[in-house]
Amino acid sequence: MSTSENMEMATLAGGCFWCLEAPFQRVPGVVKVISGYMGGDVENPTYAQICSGTTGHAEVVQIQFIAEQLSFDEILDIFFILHDPTQLDRQGNDIGSQYRSAIFPHNEEQKRRAIEKIRTLNEHGGYAEKIVTNIEPLAHFYRAEDYHQDYYDSNPYQPYCQIIVAPKLEKLKRYLKK
Repeated sequence: MSTSENMEMATLAGGCFWCLEAPFQRVPGVVKVISGYMGGDVENPTYAQICSGTTGHAEVVQIQFIAEQLSFDEILDIFFILHDPTQLDRQGNDIGSQYRSAIFPHNEEQKRRAIEKIRTLNEHGGYAEKIVTNIEPLAHFYRAEDYHQDYYDSNPYQPYCQIIVAPKLEKLKRYLKK
């Protein structure tokens, strides 16, 4: 990769960060995906604190991507197919505000694109319920503990990975084939 390539960042919350990390790591144009926490009021939170649901943080992934290969709109398209954006403060059995659906725009253009994407999906996206994805101000990103990084690749046979993450990888494969 040359240094002249236009690198951008996206920060997204869509339930458990493992469910977004593994699929985005497989998207052409994505350079790096880091699992972490954003949006709360506790400095340097731990996973145990996040799981309590009392810190205000969401589990997020921070995605570094090459803009010439992958647009922010494509990032959002993938994000919306990987989780249910109509569930408030939950994804499946993961319940609490730490599992909310949220977009943390890195600039005004990303914010504009996110608002437009949600509007379009609400009008024409085929969802039975209204999308509840929040657009939240970019805040300090706290990198999750090391054992959360590359979680699926390090634990592919762990039951959560088999039951919850693997089907998301299949959704991504179907999307990328289109």
